Amino acid sequence: MRISATLSFYIARQFALAFVTVLSVIMGVIFLFDTIELIRRAAGRDELHLWVLLGMALLKLPQMIHTILPFGVMIGAMVSFWRLTRTHELVVARSAGISVWQFLTPVLTAVMLIGVFEITAFNPLAAAMYARFEKLQDEVLLGKTAALDVSEMGLWLREGDERGQKVVHAEDVRQDGLVLNLREVHIFLFDGPDHFARRVYARTGRLADGQFELSDVWRLEGGKPAEHQDSLRMPTELTLERVHDNFSSPETMSFWQLPAFISFFEKAGFAATKHRMYLQSLLASPLLYCAMVLVAAIFSLKPNMRSGGLMPRVGGGVAAGFCIYFFTKIVYAFGLSATLPQSLAAWSPAMVAGLIGTAGLFHLEDG
Repeated sequence: MRISATLSFYIARQFALAFVTVLSVIMGVIFLFDTIELIRRAAGRDELHLWVLLGMALLKLPQMIHTILPFGVMIGAMVSFWRLTRTHELVVARSAGISVWQFLTPVLTAVMLIGVFEITAFNPLAAAMYARFEKLQDEVLLGKTAALDVSEMGLWLREGDERGQKVVHAEDVRQDGLVLNLREVHIFLFDGPDHFARRVYARTGRLADGQFELSDVWRLEGGKPAEHQDSLRMPTELTLERVHDNFSSPETMSFWQLPAFISFFEKAGFAATKHRMYLQSLLASPLLYCAMVLVAAIFSLKPNMRSGGLMPRVGGGVAAGFCIYFFTKIVYAFGLSATLPQSLAAWSPAMVAGLIGTAGLFHLEDG
């Protein structure tokens, strides 16, 4: 028997309501704990008001949704299936000839749409907010004054304090061993936060041993003739390790920015392993959400819920969710360390969970 469109929309609506409710509760708990952690870290600093910390927790919250979304999908599916089974709606549907695969189709379709929306539309917003959170964390909680950015526009660096700052821009960067080679380097020097003092231009340069080693240098200052030097050394707090650390959070980049950035970063001689793994995990996330629905169905589609065994099923579903989560993290670490191919490490958790869910449903439905 073919499932009707009305019943399909009804099942999808029931899942959507349960999913939104569960996700809201989980987000509320995470927001509460993040706020408490920020208050703990800001203890003893009177200049940090509560509204600033609340704002930081809100900026971090959208990025956390990507982490908790598999659990939200799984628990939401279990709640909706339990409700439909408890009210005998699924029992009636199955007695009319509708199989478990037919009434799972609307839920799987809804979950796939949620996954596509999350990585294409919601992820850019979450990445921008998380980047703002990390900037505030560095400035407000950690007291870091230096700012670093490497993009298709080259290298940008700002370091110093209110007494003096310098802004460095290099149009092209290339890594050669432990040395970062620069081309078309512009260094803007400030005596104060808003008082420009002079500019230094170098055709080529390199970053090594905590200093810029510049070649073919021009020193330009207002009211004075330009001065040429064959070479110049300028101390800096920037190191090659800090350049690599700047890319330790691919979560600050949106789904649409990652491919171009990975291409630019690898052309510059850097390893974009973290960014490639994160991009692959984003692409695999809709499939993982669908697999979580199949796993949830194993523990919540019992025809007669009054016969007992509810708590073991709840515990089994939660345990299965955590097992999949830990398996995902372990395989992800293998991908980062190049022990496994990145594509295999990113896609295998979704494929394994999907096969387990499919096999379990085949056993319960047709076994």
